[in-house]
Amino acid sequence: MEPIETLWEAQPDADEPKERRGGLLPPRLRELHPGPLSIGLRSDRPTVIANLVATIDGTVALDRRGQTAAGEISGFAEPDRFLVGLLRSLADVVLVGAATFRATRDHVWTPAGVFPPSMVGYAELRRVAGVRSQEPSLAVVSARGEINSGHPGLNAPNVPVILATTLSGDRTFRAAASTRGPRLPSAPLRIEVLGEGDAISPRALIDSFRRLGARLVLCEGGPHLLGQLLAAGLVDELFLTVSPQLVGRDNRHERLALVEGATLPPGPGRWGSLRSVRRSRDFLFLRYRLAPRAAAPAPVVEAAAAREVG
Repeated sequence: MEPIETLWEAQPDADEPKERRGGLLPPRLRELHPGPLSIGLRSDRPTVIANLVATIDGTVALDRRGQTAAGEISGFAEPDRFLVGLLRSLADVVLVGAATFRATRDHVWTPAGVFPPSMVGYAELRRVAGVRSQEPSLAVVSARGEINSGHPGLNAPNVPVILATTLSGDRTFRAAASTRGPRLPSAPLRIEVLGEGDAISPRALIDSFRRLGARLVLCEGGPHLLGQLLAAGLVDELFLTVSPQLVGRDNRHERLALVEGATLPPGPGRWGSLRSVRRSRDFLFLRYRLAPRAAAPAPVVEAAAAREVG
């Protein structure tokens, strides 16, 4: 893999959080990412960053239901996978929606799980950054609780699992899990019941992470979950990989865009401030800081009859 070079980086804004996680990377990682990487930590709630990959024409999944994985968009490119591992190394929680979870059937949401060659460097970064846990927790949002308890992502050693669901989703998950046999003891499970109906409030979701002591949450999609978090004003930064392919869409192939299921209102909440531009060969890695917006009634993460958010 060739190093990810920095083309441009902005100076810190005066209103950015003073407390930061990260900085100059350990030598093993610095060979592939020479520039520093740090993320501001909020004092009022966990910082929420999002990381997704999109084609040049803005597609993040090759089917409407989000059943295709990000690797088909990036071509499983090493630079993209390496950067995902860096962000996971700094995170307390990796957050995914139910559709994204189901689309990646064999994945484990750890730094080494996405880019094994940098496993030692990721562990060193986590230590020097002062992150308390050995691995980030995996949080899956599923209002209906229709999650396979045998998925490798729920049974990875040293990876705590959080299932954010509703009262009925909790019952559904427990009933299905009991028929598959016991979970592996290496993956402790915490079920957060965050609603009684068929929806989960994004604010309740992020508040649940705050109660667990999380300071940095990494959302890896999908576009419906990202849309609801954006609509609630809960995303602080966006890391966007632009994959050098064009896929298009037509009436038979309605493909998912970066943000789905939410229409963002006019105003400061829809604008991003470009913080850095990096590249590796034909891939671009863009980082945006998202402006806060005035408080509004919190939308909910809806579980539609045909699909769940992801």
